Amino acid sequence: MKILVVGSGGREHALAWRLAQSPGLQKVYVAPGNAGTAREQELENLPLTDIHALADYAQREKVHATVVGPEAPLAAGIVDVFRARNLRIFGPTKAAAQLESSKDFAKRFMTRHRIPTAKFQTFAETRAAHDYIDAEGAPIVVKADGLAAGKGVVVAMDLAEAHAAVDMMLSDNKLAVHHTEAGARVVIEEFLDGEEASFIVMADGRHALALATSQDHKRLKDGDQGPNTGGMGAYSPAPVVTPEIHARVMREVIMPTINGMAADGIVYTGFLYAGLMIKPDGSLRVLEFNCRMGDPETQPIMLRLKSNFVEIVDAAIDGRLNEVEVDWDRRVALGVVMAAANYPDTPRKGDVIHGLPARTEDSHVFHAGTASAKNEVVTAGGRVLCVTALGDNVKAAQKRAYEVLDQVSFDGMQCRRDIGFRAIKR
Repeated sequence: MKILVVGSGGREHALAWRLAQSPGLQKVYVAPGNAGTAREQELENLPLTDIHALADYAQREKVHATVVGPEAPLAAGIVDVFRARNLRIFGPTKAAAQLESSKDFAKRFMTRHRIPTAKFQTFAETRAAHDYIDAEGAPIVVKADGLAAGKGVVVAMDLAEAHAAVDMMLSDNKLAVHHTEAGARVVIEEFLDGEEASFIVMADGRHALALATSQDHKRLKDGDQGPNTGGMGAYSPAPVVTPEIHARVMREVIMPTINGMAADGIVYTGFLYAGLMIKPDGSLRVLEFNCRMGDPETQPIMLRLKSNFVEIVDAAIDGRLNEVEVDWDRRVALGVVMAAANYPDTPRKGDVIHGLPARTEDSHVFHAGTASAKNEVVTAGGRVLCVTALGDNVKAAQKRAYEVLDQVSFDGMQCRRDIGFRAIKR
């Protein structure tokens, strides 16, 4: 049996690694993969990114199933192409992926189906956007309406920052946003206070299987300071998601989303990520939807997963998720991102990475922005590695992760030293 994982980041490394632990597999291919997946004995990189070339390969090599990691191929319709050839693939269609590829689509969907979210307005003209910000005041949130690799959100604490974000997204496009067919737009929404959590499920069109809860750290620096990033670390489980809140999220967010999509004529299959803001009183609102697993949340979640992941993916493709039970490691998993010099603005590439350790029973270094060059591993993106470890509690997992991290080095490396602080504080 052969499995194909599409993508090249830390999320895909973790997914492929866990899939490869399933018995009976001949090979797990990662397309295109990175230097970390190339170093894994059970994995094989495939230098393909074109959707139709990937479908050709899956058909020719009789790949059992394909799992899509990143958002870009989903938004481009990879699932539609594979299904048209009767190839087994797990992910949302292009129409369903609009929940992530268009912030405006997602906000209108949530409003229409009464899924709790922040008040918002969408703008294509800078003047109208600036006027709205002046009328609403700060703090306020400005989001690019399109794919921006996790960096298309500015939480503006003052008016000047909010106005600059509008100009950057509508006029300059310094974030290299992949805009929707409607062109450059921004969604401006009210600022929400509380604690963020990531709630990720697998959906088969009718049923949802909740994965282990997780919480990530978006800000670059300790104490949640500095600019927003794609994520500087994460841990699982997330204490903020109590059993009561878990039940509310399934009841008020996840199932209304799956049922609402179906009511709109779009069957939702694939990973569904709800970014939540949870208030002290337990009330919650959806900050955003992603149509794939989060990065770096995937790394701790996959480290805790003990069940046969191929069997779970098969059940999801076949519409049998209601029959699946998942076994999780009781320990906490915590991952710390090691980022490149100048991340998140203009990450430097080509720095040699030293001291990469072998994986152990309680730790794994997942690669994201890495490449091979002259028998060395070098930086090739903003978030370079995610050092992930298990421990009996958050403090123990944190201690172990930083022990492993301190063995690794490269010029200009950035990392936070407080991943998990919110859980420890609780």
